Amino acid sequence: MTVRDACVKGTELLERQGIPEAALDAWYLLEHVTGISRARYLSDGGQALEEALEARYFALIEKRGRRIPLQHLTGVQEFMGYSFLVSRHVLIPRQDTETLVEEALSVLKKEAGPLRVLDMCTGSGCILLSFLKWMCQEQGYVIKSRKDFDPVAGQAVSSGEGGLSICGVGADISAPALDVAAGNAKRLGVEAEFCQGDLFENVKGRFSMILSNPPYIRTSEIETLQEEVRLHDPISALDGGADGLDFYRRIIRESREYLLPKGHLMFEIGYDEAGAVAEWMKEAGFGNISVKKDLAGLDRVVSGVYQ
Repeated sequence: MTVRDACVKGTELLERQGIPEAALDAWYLLEHVTGISRARYLSDGGQALEEALEARYFALIEKRGRRIPLQHLTGVQEFMGYSFLVSRHVLIPRQDTETLVEEALSVLKKEAGPLRVLDMCTGSGCILLSFLKWMCQEQGYVIKSRKDFDPVAGQAVSSGEGGLSICGVGADISAPALDVAAGNAKRLGVEAEFCQGDLFENVKGRFSMILSNPPYIRTSEIETLQEEVRLHDPISALDGGADGLDFYRRIIRESREYLLPKGHLMFEIGYDEAGAVAEWMKEAGFGNISVKKDLAGLDRVVSGVYQ
């Protein structure tokens, strides 16, 4: 069987199983197994596929046909231009969540630093790590560890050039998720601290910004989600309680003890949750509250400043 024949057959098998974008998934799996580039495939797709690689490829096609997510088969997902490791222990990074990172960057790049940032419910670490990476590459920040910051004031004890120092912390209740996040930090060459606990249980000190993409799906809606999501994403990263808003209530209430004066709180939200989250932030003493839409025109990010 040639490489091209394998891809065609893989596409046909996925189409029979009703997999959306079957051709694209068949190609990604072929690329994953063989390492062949798209240009090489188009110019020389008639080359023979080794039997061992053929067997491995169609084993993955069979798994994808059973609705196992593509990212769980390849082990990676791109986010903000970086490749992140993923597993069944973490929510697969979504493009919608890039709106949260982009909004955080637009806010903090105007700050003079030093900065300490907390990513609550960090999962794979994609939000925190891509944020830190961009702040260093584009804004000239230097990553510092917790020992370089005053744990109460959140200010840098020793700062980078021009005072542009930054420290990142990711918190999650799941130890396996934090293992994935730590692996991604090493993969991206980004220093970050990770702590395990129930929300702020083991978080220390105060922060310039708290970011969070918490579970926000209504419990009753989980069974209606795509099989790839409800059967393979961790339920703990999806279930936001009866109205989907349990974690927002807690984070808004508890975050006030962990934010510096004029510190920012920024959430990813479900498309119909902006009104409730914004109102609770206002009642909790946050000002400058804004709602940012994603590329689909849906409400995606709510942010505010603690007064």
